[in-house]
Amino acid sequence: MASKLTGTVALVTGASSGIGAATARRLADDGASVALVARRKDRLDTLAAEIEQAGGTALAIAADITDRLQAEAAVQQVIERYGRLDTLVNNAGLMLLGPVEGADADEWDRMIAVNVQGLLYTTRATLPHLLKAADDSPRRVADIVNVGSYAGRVASRGFGVYNATKFGVHAFTESLRQEVTQRHVRVGVVEPGAVDSELGSHNKPEVRGEIIDPFFDGTEVLAPEDIADGVAYMVTRPRHTAVGELWIMPTEQA
Repeated sequence: MASKLTGTVALVTGASSGIGAATARRLADDGASVALVARRKDRLDTLAAEIEQAGGTALAIAADITDRLQAEAAVQQVIERYGRLDTLVNNAGLMLLGPVEGADADEWDRMIAVNVQGLLYTTRATLPHLLKAADDSPRRVADIVNVGSYAGRVASRGFGVYNATKFGVHAFTESLRQEVTQRHVRVGVVEPGAVDSELGSHNKPEVRGEIIDPFFDGTEVLAPEDIADGVAYMVTRPRHTAVGELWIMPTEQA
């Protein structure tokens, strides 16, 4: 019996760990051929081998999506391998927190490059292929799912520039949806709350102690697989189901 995504191809950015890796596994379980894009080739190769061993199909592509030419080349590799692209999951992200006063401007540059520029470059490179897939596929639909954050809707102390990037992801998603929905490319954003992943692992110890750890206190922290379930729902939902924004929130502890 065919799975929901059999015959489709999905590209997942930031696929070397956390939400990206969990999402790639989930989409492969649903039958999609999965292109894994990130900078760490060794991790991508390990994940691709895992997916293949489980009976799926995967392609590991080492690329830095903050470089426009590398993002375009990664998409081209997918087309050369599979001949089509049906789903884009913009998952690559970086969370570097701290107060504006005394902030490290280089950290801001890195975060903006990953969270905003990378998303824009990958979306631009994939969009023509997604539009073609929507025309050619028996499903008559293609999908873009941007993995945002609760920080894209609610600001918090010390989250300043991270908030700005995730507000931007939300706004870009809304704008793009108005451009392509009538052409059968569905565009949505998944916005999770507190997630236990590598997203914030690059923060300084004092930032973790003063901002991140207190934020996690009192919540049931989400696992990457919880977010992967949300992405899979966005992609496998019935064609005419309208879900532009999906919040995935942890349960507050008593």
